[in-house]
Amino acid sequence: MMHRKPDQILALVALAALPMLASAQTADPAAASPLTANVSLTSNYKFRGQDQDMLGNNDFAKTSAWKPAIQGGFDYAHSSGFYVGNWNSSVNWLKGNSVEMDFYGGYKFKASVFDLDFGVLQYYYPGNTAGNTTEIYGAATYSDDTLGSFTAKYSHTVSDDYFNYAGNKGGSGLDGKNTGYLNLSYSKEVFPKVTFKAAAGYTYFSSDIRSLGYKRYWDYNVGVGYDFGGGLSLTGSVQGATEQSAFNVIANPGVEINGVTFGQTTYSPNKTRFILTLTKTL
Repeated sequence: MMHRKPDQILALVALAALPMLASAQTADPAAASPLTANVSLTSNYKFRGQDQDMLGNNDFAKTSAWKPAIQGGFDYAHSSGFYVGNWNSSVNWLKGNSVEMDFYGGYKFKASVFDLDFGVLQYYYPGNTAGNTTEIYGAATYSDDTLGSFTAKYSHTVSDDYFNYAGNKGGSGLDGKNTGYLNLSYSKEVFPKVTFKAAAGYTYFSSDIRSLGYKRYWDYNVGVGYDFGGGLSLTGSVQGATEQSAFNVIANPGVEINGVTFGQTTYSPNKTRFILTLTKTL
């Protein structure tokens, strides 16, 4: 099977968004469209604190902080509160696969002072479906002009595996189902056009995944975003995760002499990095 390169696949998202951009520029600004789109360029795509571009020469781990990715997606929000969407990114952590495609749908509504959101999300890796994962989620947001915006979101794995950690599709007999993820986030405009953002998340692996030596861990994301106007923004953030040694992979195999390995090095996808992301919302 032929696999498109990540820049070819994600370019399709950007090209598809161009007609929307043109129509948005000529449409009545007072008439909000239920259909929106976004395109981003990032210096390193981390998901829950972990690098998503990992495979280098001979499938050993990349250690560079510069791992650019192109991303983009579409959202349709109905006035009733129901919504569906798709988001995509170039990735490189599964052999034979170069793109992540997320499909989701849910329902948003107001309950007292909280904005609630419940839905289901499918992570799809077309080149290697071993990574496919399905989660259901629920979130609550409290916003205040003075205090800022607070969100708590919980995601629960209902598929047989969690991003191939258990190796279920490869016949391991292990299960990633019931892995949970809790994320707490905060944002506030601290100066005109400048927004402070902070988030912390906790991944609770299934017992089968933990039996392989992986540990439950915290991830963090702290940064500042600047709004240029016209849907264009730039965010700089520090992202990473704890329990780095539990996720180490070989970056350099070294050499073996008389049964002893010399010069072997490892790399953890949880390593803290400074990341820049430029986003255009259409």
